[in-house]
Amino acid sequence: MKKLICAGTALVLAACAGETPPAPVDKFMAELAVHCGKAYEGRVVSTDEADADFASEQLVMHVRDCDPNEIRVPFHVGENRSRTWVITHTDMGLRLKHDHRHEDGSEDAVTQYGGDSAEITSATRVEFPVDQFSIDLFTREGLTASVTNIWAVEITDEMFAYELSRENRFFRVEFDLATPVAPPPAPWGFEGD
Repeated sequence: MKKLICAGTALVLAACAGETPPAPVDKFMAELAVHCGKAYEGRVVSTDEADADFASEQLVMHVRDCDPNEIRVPFHVGENRSRTWVITHTDMGLRLKHDHRHEDGSEDAVTQYGGDSAEITSATRVEFPVDQFSIDLFTREGLTASVTNIWAVEITDEMFAYELSRENRFFRVEFDLATPVAPPPAPWGFEGD
């Protein structure tokens, strides 16, 4: 009878074996880490006219650097290799930061912004409200519309999505995880890695 009860799902199996099922944050990081070393092409699926330039470029994400507590995902927009999403496992959940570089590798004035995850209840979607560091940075740089940003990342078996939302602004790009592409060159500032 015990075998029959334990045959249902992976979570039930873990419980029957006396193991604790992975928390959503751990499951999310594990799902993303499966793609380490791989690159995928994406497309803008939102309709904001402000994103027309992005939509006309080749968009490639590269799950380039993975360790148990941090995954770095360069996001290439055409020939522009200035952007890297940095997802870090923290004591409280996950943190998303945006590492922006110039072509010479130096940091952009607007870099390292992002936020810490709100309550994580899903292993497939995590939201990151803007943090105080980013609010201060955006205010200092005159980007006051960005002080209410909420970013989200989402992963399923078929798709990875990156999203930005705030009042009067919505941007979303989705990447096809079923079809890897050739990894692009390293992001600016990390060519020697």
